[in-house]
Amino acid sequence: MIPVSLVVVVVGGWTAVYLTDLVLKSSVYFKHSYEDWLENNGLSISPFHIRWQTAVFNRAFYSWGRRKARMLYQWFNFGMVFGVIAMFSSFFLLGRTLMQTLSQMMVDSPSYSSSSSSSSSLSSSSSSSSSSSSSSSSSLHNEQVLQVVVPGINLPVSQLTYFFAAVLISGVVHEIGHGIAAIREQVRFNGFGIFLFIIYPGAFVDLFTTHLQLISPVQQLRIFCAGIWHNFVLALLGILALVLLPVILLPFYYTGVGVLITEVAEDSPAIGPRGLFVGDLVTHLQDCPVTNVQDWNECLDTIAYEPQIGYCISASTLQQLSFPVRAYKRLDGSTECCNNHSLTDVCFSYRNNFNKRLHTCLPARKAVEATQVCRTNKDCKKSSSSSFCIIPSLETHTRLIKVKHPPQIDMLYVGHPLHLHYTVSITSFIPRFNFLSIDLPVVVETFVKYLISLSGALAIVNAVPCFALDGQWILNSFLDATLTSVIGDNDVKDLIGFFILLGGSVLLAANVTLGLWMVTARSCCWTTCHQSHSQSRTFKECV
Repeated sequence: MIPVSLVVVVVGGWTAVYLTDLVLKSSVYFKHSYEDWLENNGLSISPFHIRWQTAVFNRAFYSWGRRKARMLYQWFNFGMVFGVIAMFSSFFLLGRTLMQTLSQMMVDSPSYSSSSSSSSSLSSSSSSSSSSSSSSSSSLHNEQVLQVVVPGINLPVSQLTYFFAAVLISGVVHEIGHGIAAIREQVRFNGFGIFLFIIYPGAFVDLFTTHLQLISPVQQLRIFCAGIWHNFVLALLGILALVLLPVILLPFYYTGVGVLITEVAEDSPAIGPRGLFVGDLVTHLQDCPVTNVQDWNECLDTIAYEPQIGYCISASTLQQLSFPVRAYKRLDGSTECCNNHSLTDVCFSYRNNFNKRLHTCLPARKAVEATQVCRTNKDCKKSSSSSFCIIPSLETHTRLIKVKHPPQIDMLYVGHPLHLHYTVSITSFIPRFNFLSIDLPVVVETFVKYLISLSGALAIVNAVPCFALDGQWILNSFLDATLTSVIGDNDVKDLIGFFILLGGSVLLAANVTLGLWMVTARSCCWTTCHQSHSQSRTFKECV
């Protein structure tokens, strides 16, 4: 949930700013000098909103807008085509997202989700973060392209810096597109500015409205589509940088040999003397090889959704380690045969030579270390004719996981794979030299992924034909360019545009509203799951 301290700081800070502004504007002595200072510096303050506008960058904008005119003409033509396609595609995308959300609401409780990007607004989902396992894996994350993200709920507070930096950069690039396109179409450029709304930064350009209304609809389209076009290109460049990151960092970091632990949460079941430590290199989860973060996520995914794997043990060892037990059924139907509070023993099931299922309580580490994995007794006959496949008898969704992180002894973990997934942060990049930080690739990679996600989201959402978004002006210009010669009556054309805008606005509002509901439900589910951490066990104390 959103930390109370963050809410107090934000509300308290804005209250102080607004009261100071109110006092100075009401003061007989400071009123005129204060208002002159605000005007000279391009500042304006209102409740929870501060805005700064300047003409300092006008020369740079005019230089960019008048350079290589033919190339810019083609560039913004591509942007115009992209904008029109994106506008109509957004209906399909929002409709698909809405159906997915409704399906999740009706079929099952919301599953856990991570990544991705904008308060009470829609964000595009990028792939799971390869620098942190707190990001989602292939089936643990929501497969929706768009999802609502609320800082402090499904956006970690620790990653707010990445989020807001990416929001600001995406907004600046968006407005630079509008500004250059406007100058290219001979529209007067008044200035560029930045604003802060509550805690969300953004940018804007001030164009001369009369000039904008006098140019042709096609010219208007180039200007209105330029912002989302630049966001789309920025997202593509981010994807390219992400793909090339291992090559870029190759002189300093190498990949492909495992995942490096960068952080273990204080309440993680993986913490402890024989648990995981920052700097450990994990190479296997069970018999699943781990060479990068994607492997880690896929292995956890496989372990979570496939039946518990077993371990081969010789008949003599089984007889030596086992002792008489009294088995009983748990509430979920699984069988327990050990002391519930044991930190060393696990109940195992196996089939004897007469195919009868038996249960025995064994020391977990001695039973599974240096043994072959199996599903049935047949898998063990390859190594020894007198061996059995013993399978941990655990509660539903609980798994015994053997984590290999040489040269340390294997960590044995009993619990839900999600607990490992959400409380252990990892990276695929291993430093070549001791003085290099293990966090640098994580920082770069995480920021690039936020930039891809947010810039892509800004392109998609702004293309929606919705009131007050770029999509409204793109639609109006498109209808002016295509229907003016077909429909002579402007009222009919405006009515068509109004109903399209109304449909887009309702669709977007429905996605945001239901998305917020899902985020809240997920937050409750995560709280419940988080409280069950105490039920997870690691055999890090075992000898």
